[in-house]
Amino acid sequence: MIELDAFRQRHGDDTFWCGLLLGGCGGQLTTKLYTDRVCHFAYHPGPDGLSHVCGRRARGVASADHLYVKSAAAAWLRGRGDQADFDFARPHGAAIGSVVDIRFKARGLRVHLDQAVEPTWDEDGLEPVLGASVPVDQETLIRRWYVHRIRLESEGTARRVRVGTEAFARPTEWFGLDGCEMTERELSMPAVEKIVQARNAPRPSLWSPGKSRKVPESEARAQALLRRLVYARRIESVSLAKQVCEEIEGLAGRAERGAPQAVRQPEEGGS
Repeated sequence: MIELDAFRQRHGDDTFWCGLLLGGCGGQLTTKLYTDRVCHFAYHPGPDGLSHVCGRRARGVASADHLYVKSAAAAWLRGRGDQADFDFARPHGAAIGSVVDIRFKARGLRVHLDQAVEPTWDEDGLEPVLGASVPVDQETLIRRWYVHRIRLESEGTARRVRVGTEAFARPTEWFGLDGCEMTERELSMPAVEKIVQARNAPRPSLWSPGKSRKVPESEARAQALLRRLVYARRIESVSLAKQVCEEIEGLAGRAERGAPQAVRQPEEGGS
């Protein structure tokens, strides 16, 4: 009661409405005083005096996760001097809050908070980021090397955003937004470099009776560097490309130093 009185004094000139972005009806609300239960908002009665019926279905703490995602992403981008357009898209008539589109100048993310909308890979310029409950098949993990995920954790009365990277046969590694960065093409996280290095590691040669072929170490290393360079081009990472080029130069330098010197043949008829 005391808290409600203080709230009414502070917001006496304000009006409150059922949020459309929460799946509500947009009807006007008023505070309701109770002595035997928690005070809360209620709808104004209709012209006929009957109680208003709202069509909002989800009322749990996770029902506003799409708003928390937008707020956290906007703050993260502001801290980096960047901006984006946000849209609570509803493809195929999905409920509001299932998908959050974050569009940049030449790139974007589509955050799937539930399974209502099936992720679309490599289309529309929007990289899927999957909620913790959204499944992904092994073929996609193998083909794409990794996928990004998102989850929200309750922290007091708020929700904290965590992002992660999942790869085939590897557990998802989770990070805060401060540990991530946006390249010109996609979202990059600390686990990505480790996954790329693991995929590019020289594979052990296979042996079978009667057949033995071992790939030279220099050739295997060159192939791994080439794959890393292709990946750097894919995500348009200048720093990674520069690092790979430096390693290639170092590999070429070692090859030149280790090359055998030509032996001069004596001239015919010489002593």
